[in-house]
Amino acid sequence: MTPKIYIRPISMVFGRDARAMVDAGVAGALGGMTHIAFTHVEVITRDEGPVRRRVDGYKAWREHPLVRNIERARAPLAGLEMSACRVMGIVNVTPDSFSDGGKLSSAEAGIAHGQKLAAEGASVLDVGGESTRPGSDTVPDAEEIGRVLPVIEGLAGSHLVSVDTRKSAVMQVALGAGAKIINDVSALGFDPESAGVAMVARAPVILMHAQGDPKTMQLNPRYQDVLLDVYDALEASLAQAETAGLARDALCIDPGIGFGKTFPQNLQLMAGLSLFHGLGVPVLVGLSRKGFIGAVTGEKAPSERVFGSVGGALHAAQQGVHILRVHDVKATVQALSMFTASCDPDSVEF
Repeated sequence: MTPKIYIRPISMVFGRDARAMVDAGVAGALGGMTHIAFTHVEVITRDEGPVRRRVDGYKAWREHPLVRNIERARAPLAGLEMSACRVMGIVNVTPDSFSDGGKLSSAEAGIAHGQKLAAEGASVLDVGGESTRPGSDTVPDAEEIGRVLPVIEGLAGSHLVSVDTRKSAVMQVALGAGAKIINDVSALGFDPESAGVAMVARAPVILMHAQGDPKTMQLNPRYQDVLLDVYDALEASLAQAETAGLARDALCIDPGIGFGKTFPQNLQLMAGLSLFHGLGVPVLVGLSRKGFIGAVTGEKAPSERVFGSVGGALHAAQQGVHILRVHDVKATVQALSMFTASCDPDSVEF
């Protein structure tokens, strides 16, 4: 077996220092961004034996294809620039989502909530009509469409909207109603018609990793190395999407925090998030209010996990994540604004 090499950018530098070091050729631009740089890399090698890791300087590896992927400027996603960390607001119009199920029980409530999140700073609104919480069952297409369609119609005229669905029929209706992005927790694997719908519509797709389906995914998730295994699975999903005719620049990946992972495995993914920049596409992370945050903080109620969620979001932003999918938009946007201003004081006008 030929050893496979992975490269994880480490030793991040931010703001004006990052730009100066990239211009000097002593650091790389993380995820194609101009305000985060990395000066070192962790070189990971695995074959049939144990995983091997070592740290080296950026300059020794800057010509490697994986480092070029890490530095490559990302294309806009449905017109949304990927040059900074963006916030995706969650609009769950479901009766049984783990955190806010049933709170948006009407189309009017869903539309009002989406408008509120946009006013708080969400760059994209993610509308979903089927819960994919652990143990959940799928719902009929018509029922899911009935939940999301009026909300998308009410929001898409003035906001960038994504549809959170695994089903081609829902995708097609949502795109027809004005949604611009498909967010698929199955990475186009649940419905064999989904890739064709995305290709015909030329819609960007977020490919998420999940081990198993929502009904069974948390029963006994197992990995040899969760970080590397999820990377390999997403690499395969990207290749499959391209084979189906989707353009690489229209794809985004999500490591799927909480989807077929134990609490310790979620934390291992969080610690190694920068590895996923080696895939050369935007990275989205959705950790908001999830159970592992409650396990770390001791907070049992999902709605009370705001502070832990924002802490995790800031860590992800420091790892160069392009999109944060969150419930608590205002808190996340304020934290990101303060983080950016502290790293780059010259960017702020008073």
